[in-house]
Amino acid sequence: SQKASPGNEQFLTDKEVSAWLKVSRRTLQDYRNNGIIAYYQLGGKILYKESDIESMLAANYREAFR
Repeated sequence: SQKASPGNEQFLTDKEVSAWLKVSRRTLQDYRNNGIIAYYQLGGKILYKESDIESMLAANYREAFR
């Protein structure tokens, strides 16, 4: 897959990210409040950069023990 450049960066809504991560939107709010997840707030709308979510997942990856 090609690396996303700023020009083709994907932005995701609260609803899309909660579906992707299989967590409730309430949990996402906790992640935002606790600085776990990066986001943009435009008016009342919350947006997430797809690459930020991928980075967060990678940073929290744990190797299997066996």
